[in-house]
Amino acid sequence: MTTIPEFEVHAIQYARSIRPSSDYFLGADPHDGPAPIYYYVWLIRNEERCILVDTGFSEMRARERGRDFLRCPSDGLRALGVRAEDVDTVVITHLHYDHAGNLDLFPNARFILQEEEMRFATGRYMRHDLIRVPFALSDVLEMVSQNYAGRVRFVDGAHDLTDGVRLHHVPGHSPGLQAVTVDTRRGRLCLASDTVHFFDNLTLGSPFRITTHVGQALDGHDRILELAGGYDRLIPGHDPLVAGLYPAHPDDDLIFVLHEPPSRNPAPA
Repeated sequence: MTTIPEFEVHAIQYARSIRPSSDYFLGADPHDGPAPIYYYVWLIRNEERCILVDTGFSEMRARERGRDFLRCPSDGLRALGVRAEDVDTVVITHLHYDHAGNLDLFPNARFILQEEEMRFATGRYMRHDLIRVPFALSDVLEMVSQNYAGRVRFVDGAHDLTDGVRLHHVPGHSPGLQAVTVDTRRGRLCLASDTVHFFDNLTLGSPFRITTHVGQALDGHDRILELAGGYDRLIPGHDPLVAGLYPAHPDDDLIFVLHEPPSRNPAPA
């Protein structure tokens, strides 16, 4: 009987921002006033593989977008003993500016992207300000350059990246958005990326305000919870609660150990 490999999974915070909570919900917002949003990348590794999920943004991009930049995501990797050169695979969940910058920092990685995301980011709708606002042209062009260099692997729908790591196409927030499930010692985790920014998007049935297809985003909520198997194994893409639920790494208080159980189950009562 073949044993499926188990992985360590870490959330690495690299930036934060305070914005009106109404920015985070489509429709009525039950909250009132400013609220924090955290920016993470995620490292998946075992003895054989070193996989990064998303690459964040640079300090320059943080200034452009008015975000509080804490450190380069590669600095967080170094705190875990990982050099950027050690990363063999980078999964880009989608091409929004906060997930797809810094590609040039990973010289030995193959980039994995849903083909639909590249089609959308380089297609006809980018002529509209409202549609292109979460994208950064230079990041999209860098992905095109990496493709010309033969370093991009396009996938179409669900894809087994390796034993124990699977990609899932969950459109809505962006047409080519993908989530990642990972087998760990506490079971299968789901790195939701922006299918669910916050636990509250899911519990309130209210997608994040930037959404290309509302119906798909709501269906994605159901799908992502099914993939996780429970709130305690669902990792939203931007929720500060992740930092409160999971133990910080002993060498870096901006790194959170996701293969350990949370301090409580964040499921609604």
